[in-house]
Amino acid sequence: MQEIYDVAIIGFGPAGAAAAIYAKRAGLSTIMIEKAAAGGGQVLLTYEVDNYPGLPGINGFDLGMKFIEHVAKWDTEILEATVSNIVTEGKVKRIVTDKDTVNSKTIIIASGATYRKLKVPGEEELFGMGVSYCATCDGAFFRGKTVAVVGGGDVALEDAIFLARECKKVYLIHRRDAFRAVKILQDAVLNTKNIEVVWDSVVTAIGGTEQVEKIEVNNVKTNQAESLAVEGIFIAVGNTPRTAFVDEVDRDKSGYIVAGEDCATSISGVYAAGDVRTKALRQIVTAVADGANAITSVQAYLLSQ
Repeated sequence: MQEIYDVAIIGFGPAGAAAAIYAKRAGLSTIMIEKAAAGGGQVLLTYEVDNYPGLPGINGFDLGMKFIEHVAKWDTEILEATVSNIVTEGKVKRIVTDKDTVNSKTIIIASGATYRKLKVPGEEELFGMGVSYCATCDGAFFRGKTVAVVGGGDVALEDAIFLARECKKVYLIHRRDAFRAVKILQDAVLNTKNIEVVWDSVVTAIGGTEQVEKIEVNNVKTNQAESLAVEGIFIAVGNTPRTAFVDEVDRDKSGYIVAGEDCATSISGVYAAGDVRTKALRQIVTAVADGANAITSVQAYLLSQ
């Protein structure tokens, strides 16, 4: 007979890692399901994490590896697989993957989010040929070159600052006349000489044959169009939650799973933690807190059954 776990955790980012650690410490039979071989989530792609308590200035890769090592310390069972569906009827839930079906009394969805795209001509065609969604992954290829960053939040400004250290020039294109990022990042951008902010503008097309050569930009207030010569474009316009496999739980209009601080969803015994759930702030520290809160809710649920 196939094992029935106390908790199955979908996703191995900061939220999933914290949930696994808390679950194993609580003596719960636990399995993690993660499609990537190593796990760690998007934190592995972050250049610098300066706001995680106790570890100022740590880079994202090192922090992600610490999460992975901590989970490994507890000999957590991990299934490398892609989830296609979850079935929540009855006391035992079923998670259908491309490798196997996992049975569990509770489920924590910690699948995170993925990069949002501009959906403009040239974006798909030139992906990997100058179009990137990760400055820290690909920035080194553009040393001494002119690039563009699209977005106005923390990630976009962090990317612009990071790229400006090695690139000849960085255009920072934002559709509004004010940034959404924290003030310390705004100040850093505005005081970096080789960053030029292009306000009130959107990218309408990305041009090039075998490599990005230019971008078409349109001012949303004046409707004036211009072409900027760049060799790379880094897109940082937010994320889309990874919830394609979730049909039964309530989601908001953006696809995020509706869940509060207790991480409880609309389905009893199913919880959402980290970037995948509705929340005001999506940061590593809030994802980790979600993982702990989700296990507290799981324990209360199991005791009530």
